[in-house]
Parts: sequence; structure tokens; C-alpha cells
Amino acid sequence: MSAAAARLPFFVYGTLRPGEPNHDVHLRGRVAAEQPARLAGAVLYAGPGYPYLVEDPEAGPVRGELITALPSAYDRLLAELDVLEDYAPGDPRNLYDRVVRDVTLLDGGTARAWVYVAAPRVAAGLRASGAVIGGGDWALFRAGR
Repeated sequence: MSAAAARLPFFVYGTLRPGEPNHDVHLRGRVAAEQPARLAGAVLYAGPGYPYLVEDPEAGPVRGELITALPSAYDRLLAELDVLEDYAPGDPRNLYDRVVRDVTLLDGGTARAWVYVAAPRVAAGLRASGAVIGGGDWALFRAGR
């Protein structure tokens, strides 16, 4: 099965995390499981009210949750999250790209998941002049404001 056809869980690290505003809007009642997880090889940058994840093999981990959608909600949720994250396959104007990455669960296991990462042009700008979120944890960053 190709990644595009896979019904993978989602690794969320920003406004879709439990307690954040988009969690209730998009995920409430559509989730079978939520597990704390980490993504190595990535750094978070502060955006205008939400973070951007930029891949960097020397960085990380970024803290978040692995969200497993209810099968009955999956297709609609995937479409809504693509809209929320301003992602359309192949569109050079994307803010984010949706990619498959391995995340680590707290028990040491791993899982393949969809992750929204900053699109290349956005990532280049963030690397040049963005504000890094130390510790890779959006929730702690927001709590400290």
C-alpha cells in the first residue's frame, strides 16, 4: 500500500494537541487513541499562533501526540486537516507538506505517522530568521508566554 493510500495515524505537535484549540474543533469524537510521542530529527519554530516543524537530522526531539482516528472518521478528518494545514499535494504555495515519518512512543516502540512539516520555501525562511521553540514542545512554550 502506498503512503498516499495508507490510513496512518497523525503525529500532532501544535494546535491539534489535547488542550489546544484545534483539538476540540477537529479531533473531538473522531479519535480512537492518543499517545504521547516524540519525533527525532526536527525542530519547532514559532509561527503566528501556531508552530512550524522543520526537519533537521541533528535536532529534536519534538514532543507531541500520536493520534489514531476512528476508521469511520478517517477520510473526512484527513481532508479537513489538509485544509487546516494549507496542504494540497504538489502545490508550491503550501505552508506545510504532509509526509510519513517514524515517531517514538513513550514505551520505546515506534509507529509510522503522517506529519505536517514546513514546506521547503517556508522552512528556508524559518532557518534564516525564525524563532526556535526550545525543547521542541509547543504546549510548554505557550504556557510560558
